[in-house]
This record gives sequence, C-alpha cells and structure tokens, in this order.
Amino acid sequence: MAISMTSDNADRRFVRTAMKKPMLSQEHEMDLALRWRDAKDEKALHELTGAYMRLVISMASKFRHYGLALSDLVQEGNVGLMQAAARFDPDREVRFSTYASWWIRSSIQDFVLRNWSIVRTGTTAAQKSLFFNLKRLRAKIDDTGDGIMTPENRAWIATHLGVPERDVESMASRLSASDRSLNAPLATDSEAQWQDLLEDEGEPTEDRVMESRDSQRRKVWIAEALKSLTDRENLIIRERRLTDDTVTLEVLGKRLGISKERVRQIEHQALGKLRTALVTMLGDPEETGLIPIR
Repeated sequence: MAISMTSDNADRRFVRTAMKKPMLSQEHEMDLALRWRDAKDEKALHELTGAYMRLVISMASKFRHYGLALSDLVQEGNVGLMQAAARFDPDREVRFSTYASWWIRSSIQDFVLRNWSIVRTGTTAAQKSLFFNLKRLRAKIDDTGDGIMTPENRAWIATHLGVPERDVESMASRLSASDRSLNAPLATDSEAQWQDLLEDEGEPTEDRVMESRDSQRRKVWIAEALKSLTDRENLIIRERRLTDDTVTLEVLGKRLGISKERVRQIEHQALGKLRTALVTMLGDPEETGLIPIR
C-alpha cells in the first residue's frame, strides 16, 4: 500500500508541477524554437517542451477511459511532444502547440492501439476509426446503451464508417465493458481516485486568442489549396476529409453517379494536388497536420 500511495502522490505532484509551468509568449516561444533548431540549445528545448507538458497531460486524460495508466499515456504523449520539437519549423509562423498537438495525439493513439486488447482483432484504418469514433457516433444518435445496439443504429454506424455491422456490435460490447468511472480507485489497496490526477485550470485568454488566430491561418491555407481542385474533387475532399461526419465512398458514388472505386481514384488524385499546393506554400503538409493526406 505504501508503494502504491507513493506512486499516486508522485503522479499528482508531476501533474501539479506541469500545470504551474509558465506559458510562453509567441515571441519567446519563437526564440526558443530558433535556438533549438539553429544551435541545438538543449536548455531552450527543455523550456519549450516543459511549457507544453500541460498540453500532453490534457490530451492524455482524454484517453484514460481505455483502461491504461494515465502516467503511461502522458509518457507516450511526451514522446510525441519531443518528435514535434525535433521537426518544428518556426519559420512557418504556426504556434508550437498547434503543431505539436498532432504528434502528441498520434503517439498516444498508437500506444493505445498497441496495448488495448480489443484492437488485436484488427488494426486496419477502418478498425482504428471505429475504435476511436464509436462512442461519439453513438452519442450523436442518442444511443447510449450498455453495448446492445438496435439493428438500425448498428447499420447507420457501419455505413458511416465503412465497416461490417458485426464489427460495430463487437466493438460496442467491448468498449462498454471497459468503461471506468473517474471515482474509481487507482488501485485496489488505495483510496486515491482517477479524478485526483486531474486539474481543471482554465485555458489562459492569450492561449485562446492565439489558437483562434492559428485556426484562421490554417483555414486560409486549406482554402487556397482547394482552389487547385475541380468542383467534383473539391466536393469529394470536403465530404471525405474536411468534416467530422465523413461520407462513405458508396454514398458519394451514388450522389455523383459513379462507382465508389472511381470516387476513390478521384480522391487520391485530389489529395496529390492538395499536397503539391501545400508543399508550395508551406513545406510538408503532413507534418503540419493541416489535412490527412493518406
């Protein structure tokens, strides 16, 4: 018990320490990023990444319901943070937090997929999409049951994500079985709870303003790149890549009067055009996280 409590206290101290790190102004952040990129100044790197550990903790906490230790999720998120620091180009005039978010989320998701048993039955892109989006889609259609879904809801989600209905039902049952309350103890011999590791400190006004500005800049870049597409390519990209409610190839094929395979070909061609346009403007669009190009 003493060992468990010591570990719990260490986690809480780590979270509190990270949350108390001062936020960086845009100018100071730029200076740190340039010092690290141009002179490999490790002190600048540590200050830059240390200031954004709160971002790692915030994003890691969103994956805690998969039954993995928050400390492990934070550690993996930190790997993504370091990858972002190694690749970040301050000349692109994007805030580091905006750029790093993609790398942090990707690293944590990969860790969840490697360690959560349910995905061992399938790790295709469709299965991953089902794994990370099922709960959101069920909530959208007001289906918040205990894993048993109606045939209509199961069919809707299967069509929406492009997976077999049996996969939807299987994933729903497994996800439902592993839900964890924030009031649940961290260990059987500990009084500490999961919620003890979380702190709710409102995002500073400066951060909200900078994030809004970065978001507007990304929208401008994407809008400019989309001008290189035909009307049909534009429609397919918007419906397939730029909306939370992704439309299936089959649905788009019926709407456009073409086969779903033809829709896939047009999408691939359009992504190539977008990549070329974004590379011309920014460098590597995949690293900026502006648009999923695969």
